[in-house]
Amino acid sequence: MRLAFACLVFAAAACAGTARAQPATKRVLTLAEAKQAIAAAEAEAARNGWPSVIAVVDDEGWLIAMERMDHPAMMSSIELAPGKARAAALYRKPTAELEKTIDGGRIAAVTAPFVQMQGGVPLVLGGELVGAIGVSTDTPAHDEQVAEAGAKALRP
Repeated sequence: MRLAFACLVFAAAACAGTARAQPATKRVLTLAEAKQAIAAAEAEAARNGWPSVIAVVDDEGWLIAMERMDHPAMMSSIELAPGKARAAALYRKPTAELEKTIDGGRIAAVTAPFVQMQGGVPLVLGGELVGAIGVSTDTPAHDEQVAEAGAKALRP
């Protein structure tokens, strides 16, 4: 019994020395990149006269940065923008697609966690999803246009 235990301990120690796992690496969205996306989105919103709330989250949906322009159309935008960004990051698709799924008759999709309406767009760098931007202005089409301007600022 002791010999079997000693062999097991020796084998584990030998394996531990030779089979070292390499830590996984992934591209992350930096604060500077988040601010770059927000600046581009804000410029688009200002150019069109659409006071907005703009939020950027990481690939897990956690807020990196948010900006509220003066006099947003709805104070609920303060909650909506980060929610849209979170949904786009977690579902890995624009929230407009989630909204179309519901509008197309899949009403049960409303009950899925974090589902939000149009205005959230994934942020992709080097082919890898690194976060998302969410915008709330006055209309869904404006939300999408401003979010796309922010996402485009990070594309090569």
